[in-house]
Amino acid sequence: MEPIKNPAPARPEDVKAALANEQFNRVHTMIQCYVESIGLTKDQTYGAKNNNWLWKNGSATIEVYIQTITFESGTRRDYLRIFSPLLEVPANNLLGFYRHLLELNDLRLGVKLCIAPNTQTVYATYERDIRGMDYQELTTCIRDLELWADELDDQLKIQFPNWSN
Repeated sequence: MEPIKNPAPARPEDVKAALANEQFNRVHTMIQCYVESIGLTKDQTYGAKNNNWLWKNGSATIEVYIQTITFESGTRRDYLRIFSPLLEVPANNLLGFYRHLLELNDLRLGVKLCIAPNTQTVYATYERDIRGMDYQELTTCIRDLELWADELDDQLKIQFPNWSN
């Protein structure tokens, strides 16, 4: 009978990848738990094709997903990303419009306003690396964005009714 051989020690990169996958899956599950906590179902909100969740909060459309960025070294980072479209970039008075958005960025803590590449849409967005994220923090992130997006989309449309195309 041959003696039992010790398995090869785990390579650091394999351990890191396993931990990243575990955290990704945990946050994925937490997002679904949040969706259910607000009375929605996976069937109502989850899009398997884009691996995202979409729902309405008041007048705001909320999109949540996890984005993975893989670096040349082979390492990766996963980010919780939450978006809500607010309005279209105006055709005129761009300087005043952009200044107002920058001022709002300073006032609306935790949420930033941006224009996604190749669009003319202003979004409220929140991003955070998922490492160390727990359910309470995830809930706070999503609720904050829901609150600001629902307030800002209405506020901007009232404040600048002719600015949205």
